[in-house]
Amino acid sequence: MADATRARKIADQIKVIVASTIERRLKDPRLGFVTVTDVRVTGDLQHASIFYTVYGDGQDLESTGKALESAKGFIRSEVGKGLTIRLTPSIEFIADSVPEAAAHLDGLLAKAAAEDARIRDLAKDARPAGDEDPYRKPEDED
Repeated sequence: MADATRARKIADQIKVIVASTIERRLKDPRLGFVTVTDVRVTGDLQHASIFYTVYGDGQDLESTGKALESAKGFIRSEVGKGLTIRLTPSIEFIADSVPEAAAHLDGLLAKAAAEDARIRDLAKDARPAGDEDPYRKPEDED
C-alpha cells in the first residue's frame, strides 16, 4: 500500500495528464468545456476517480459524460504512458456537484443578507417598548 503523499502526487499527475488529453487529443464533438476539478486515487493506486465540471446546462453535462465514458480506454492508456508506476489505475469519471452546491449557498447567503438589510431598516428608527433601561438598579441609600 502506497503512502498518502505518493497517492496525492500520482493523483496530481493523473489530473494533468487527463486534462491535457481531453484538451489536445480528444476530438469528440459531444465534449463541452470540460474542467477536471479533482482526482482521487485509492491507497493501493489501483483506482482513480476523476471529477469534472462542464460549462453549460444539463444536456451538455450528459453528452460530455457519454463522450468521456466512450473515451475512457484511450484516456487510461494515456495515463499509463504518462505515469511511471507498474500498474495503470482503472479510472471512472464523476460529474462534480460542487459548483451547483456553491451556487445554491451563494443564493442562500444573498437571501440572508437581504433579510438582514430589511431588518436593519426596520430597526433604524425603532424605540424600546418600555423604559430606556429595562434592568433594575439598586437604589442609592442616603
